[in-house]
Amino acid sequence: MGVPQTESERAQTLRAKIDRYNYHYYVLDDPLIPDSEFDRLLYELQQLEARYPDLVTPDSPTQRVGAKPLEAFAQIAHKVPMLSLGNALSDRELEDFDRRLTERLEVAGPIVYAAEPKLDGLAINLRYESGVLVEAATRGDGMQGEDVTQNVRTIPSVPLRLRESGWPDVLEVRGEIYMPTAGFSKLNETALANGEKPFANPRNAAAGSLRQLDPRVTAQRPLAFVCYGFGELSGGELAATHSAAIRLLPRWGLRISPELKCVAGLAGCQQYFQEIGSRRYQLGYEIDGVVFKVDDLQQQRSLGFVSRAPRWAIARKFPAQEEMTRLLAIDLQVGRTGAITPVARLEPVNVAGVTVTNATLHNAEEIRRKDVRVGDMVIIRRAGDVIPQVVRVAPDLRPTSATEFEMPTHCPECGSDLIKDGDGVVLRCSGGLFCPAQRKEAIKHFASRRALDVEGLGDKLIDQLVEKRVVESPAELYLKLTPELLAGLERMGEKSANNICAALEKSKETTLARFLYALGIREVGEATAHSLALHFGNLEGLMSAPVEALLEVPDVGPIVAEHIHAFFQQPHNQEVIAALLAAGIRWSEVETPRADQLPLAGKTLVLTGTLSRPRAEIKEQLQALGAKVSGSVSGKTDYLVAGTDAGSKLEKAKKLEVTVLDEEALENLLRTGGQP
Repeated sequence: MGVPQTESERAQTLRAKIDRYNYHYYVLDDPLIPDSEFDRLLYELQQLEARYPDLVTPDSPTQRVGAKPLEAFAQIAHKVPMLSLGNALSDRELEDFDRRLTERLEVAGPIVYAAEPKLDGLAINLRYESGVLVEAATRGDGMQGEDVTQNVRTIPSVPLRLRESGWPDVLEVRGEIYMPTAGFSKLNETALANGEKPFANPRNAAAGSLRQLDPRVTAQRPLAFVCYGFGELSGGELAATHSAAIRLLPRWGLRISPELKCVAGLAGCQQYFQEIGSRRYQLGYEIDGVVFKVDDLQQQRSLGFVSRAPRWAIARKFPAQEEMTRLLAIDLQVGRTGAITPVARLEPVNVAGVTVTNATLHNAEEIRRKDVRVGDMVIIRRAGDVIPQVVRVAPDLRPTSATEFEMPTHCPECGSDLIKDGDGVVLRCSGGLFCPAQRKEAIKHFASRRALDVEGLGDKLIDQLVEKRVVESPAELYLKLTPELLAGLERMGEKSANNICAALEKSKETTLARFLYALGIREVGEATAHSLALHFGNLEGLMSAPVEALLEVPDVGPIVAEHIHAFFQQPHNQEVIAALLAAGIRWSEVETPRADQLPLAGKTLVLTGTLSRPRAEIKEQLQALGAKVSGSVSGKTDYLVAGTDAGSKLEKAKKLEVTVLDEEALENLLRTGGQP
């Protein structure tokens, strides 16, 4: 039967695509599409060639394993071909595998399989002669690979000479060179810090590290090696089963998987697959499935091979962690502290068994660095419970209609100005008192002990008030809450309701420093709030102060000054502050002395140990006298206030000859206004 023209053209197209993706994946270590998409293309070509055998060509991707070696490396011919494994993508395919083998072997009982995780790294063949490592070669095209001996010698888990004795004269072990997840994370952090392109995943990081022309670069990379099979063996026998042969290797200094286990039949395979799957993300290295091999070596020989793979082994793959889909839009999500996160809206795609429609893009800098555009085909990654993220785009599939994304200048929730955080990468909404996305956190902070100190108004009650839309800003705590309203809420009795209303009334009498701290201005803590109150003396002057005037306040730098100025410039924040004052929030207006006129101006104190009064209260009194209260002892410390059970800070103060005050001396210091 002749081959239809359309099918022949499709086969040519598939071969061209697969060859291109193979080259980028295996040779350049720069994958253009996720593994799952590659597998689908290869499967389609396999089905076409099975239906029309005349389509099969000697150079078809279905007839070889991987790609040609890099020209920069010498080539090594494999004495025993390094074939790949067939894949089982479902329980049904694993069942079919077990059934076929049972029928071929004509065995009555269940087949015993050696099972272990399928590491996601780079396959390697190590050749030992008389116990000495003489060659290391990649899989390459299965018949010959790249000579990476000098690079492999730098990997600590690869022995240069075998230990003890009993090994064959020629021993070729096969295994995986991979990069543990902790090492991968650190490698990418360093790359980003140096302005370099990070690796897409641990597999490509391992491959790229091994294919360095300079072995010194490889030596600096956190690579590891684990054995899972054999190539040529001569001058000695190992064992009658695969698992027994593999378990001989550790005594010679070669690492094997600690997860290696023998299982019986299909049920044993399925149970092992589920058990490893449940621990997949705690292993410390990436795996993409489980490998099952007939354990009996005589049965392996009886089963033999097909063109690309042994009949006696299969890889049961996990659902893909990476998939490709189209980016439909980029929306902005406002976090509870005002941080703005771009979110990719996607065409629904199944990733690792879960339908994904959204993925994080982290920040504007990440979008720019990855050149992500609306309309792009993007690779989505999801591992365990990690939030799905856009890993990279597929630039060769970019439509002409793809558009660049521009970050807005105003909050999508409340319209307030967006300001850059201290690192200049994260944008934040400056409408903290009004923004719906920040409502709960703003009210919780406002009512907290060190702010307005509304006793009894806890987090759960605030959650309930906001979720029921009873309260939408800190001002409405005073304007809307009544004993009757509170008593009608869940788990709230009449007495508790009355107590909260009384606490609200009591909290109206405060200080300017506490009020400023309660507003929750970005990076304005208690000490900065106190400095602002001392410097300006009143709220009106602070709210209208330009950035230049804010920079005159001690400990206020350019970034904090910008945060303060932006906060008070937002109309919504101004409205909430006006409502709070109208509700009765007040403090005593006192003539503010200049900072250099305060009795403890220029003095630095440190508090340590257990004190009879709350530290926050003591700290506030010291700051009112002009002191700076620090958390650590140094040569610039003037006094250390030591309570009971004072520890290392007291020892350090003595060594530095810092004056140590007990509580009696502290109280005297506060009472006399600066004389201990």
